[in-house]
Amino acid sequence: MQGPVKMYTLSTCGHCKATKKYLNDCAVKFEFTDVDLLTGEEKATAIADVIKLNPQCSFPTIIIGDKVIVGFNETLIREALGL
Repeated sequence: MQGPVKMYTLSTCGHCKATKKYLNDCAVKFEFTDVDLLTGEEKATAIADVIKLNPQCSFPTIIIGDKVIVGFNETLIREALGL
C-alpha cells in the first residue's frame, strides 16, 4: 500500500485535471493544492515547496509516499501506487 498522495496543481491545468480524474477513477484518496488559487505567503510557501521537490516548478507535482512524479504519467503513478 502506498503512502499518502499529495499533489501541487494549477486549477486551469489540463494535465492536473487528468491526474485528479485518474486518481478518482482508481479510488485513490489524495490531497491537492491549486497553487494558482493561493495568495500572498501561502502561495510563496507552496511554490517554495514545489521547487524543493521539482526544481522546474512544473505542474502537476505529485508526491506518493516518498516518490515524486512530475507531470501526468499514468505508468509511473500506477507503479508508485502499487496498482
